[in-house]
Amino acid sequence: MGTAAPRVDQASQAARCPASTAPGTPRNPRCLPRGRHEDTIQAGHSDSRHRGSTQAHGYVYILLNPLVAHQAKQGTLRKVKTDAIDAYRLGNLFYKEDLEPAHRRGQQLLDLRSLTRQHEAVTGLLIQAKQQFHALLATVFPEYRGVFSTLFSQVALRTLAVYPTADAVLTAPATDVAATIRTACPSRSAAWAAEKAQQLQAAAERNPLHTADLPHQAFSLRLSSQLIAEHQAHLATRDREIDALVQDIEACQLIQSIPGIGTTLAATIIAEIGDMGRFADPKKLVAFAGVDPRVHQSGQFTATVNRITKRGIQSPTVCLVRGRDVRPTEVREQRMQAVYQAKRAAGKPHKVALVACINKLLHWIYAIVTRRQAFVDIA
Repeated sequence: MGTAAPRVDQASQAARCPASTAPGTPRNPRCLPRGRHEDTIQAGHSDSRHRGSTQAHGYVYILLNPLVAHQAKQGTLRKVKTDAIDAYRLGNLFYKEDLEPAHRRGQQLLDLRSLTRQHEAVTGLLIQAKQQFHALLATVFPEYRGVFSTLFSQVALRTLAVYPTADAVLTAPATDVAATIRTACPSRSAAWAAEKAQQLQAAAERNPLHTADLPHQAFSLRLSSQLIAEHQAHLATRDREIDALVQDIEACQLIQSIPGIGTTLAATIIAEIGDMGRFADPKKLVAFAGVDPRVHQSGQFTATVNRITKRGIQSPTVCLVRGRDVRPTEVREQRMQAVYQAKRAAGKPHKVALVACINKLLHWIYAIVTRRQAFVDIA
């Protein structure tokens, strides 16, 4: 009986159940006399393969919130931490608490969650690379802005990777610059490439900085432009894979009927929530997202300023905040406008009204998926 280092988001425990009288049906170990069965509880890292192997061998697999496991240590004044004591505390939780077996996700949802998390990670890297790119461009080649309509287009990034400084543009023949631009954007004509080459040379002549003294910054700018292009290519690949996968997931198609929720946002929400049937009511979904309000009451005192708990998984909440952190004039659905305006009229600040909108949106998502009906806004 051993323990491993707990995960950041969840710990796991598994209790083995001997085979019951019905083939393939595990028996609850609580129903057996003590000493008649073997209890094995493991806390630590877990993945879908480990869970599947555990369940295949007749184990009841339970996902335990690490906060619950941490609170189990508060029952004693002694600060002792050993593997045996951890296993004993987890065993007490198993027999004292009403724990439910973990719901096994389908492979399709697991693949979708992996893709959406990769998409989110690459998006974060892309944002950091763009911030660094802006700082370097302002130092090395500030006049490069405005040469192309979009600074982070493929033709702008590829051209800058070849000519990262004004000196590199001025020392190169105009025909070579035009050929580089034409190669980076073959869909445009040769005349357009020649015109952009002239504009780039004019911008290099106006550049106030001499890049001979900035070799390291020029190298970093070239590397940054290449890195942004690679991140954009990875995101495009992830987007295509997500689009192909959500076509077979009905829940993703249903919640896309809500204005403002696109394919990637819908895929992220469903991938993190999983099977909506494991939530008995929408309040449990709200608590799972961590946006349920705290409750503090003692005697005749009841707190009126209650923050959200933030005890649930934050990925769906973060996605909803990104999709809903806008002004009321920019929100397209009239129902959400009514919720926001009602909270603001009651004197609530913007963030409080925003959390109320997220709470309402989670209720809508629960109703849409469970009833299998598309969203209909007020006409």
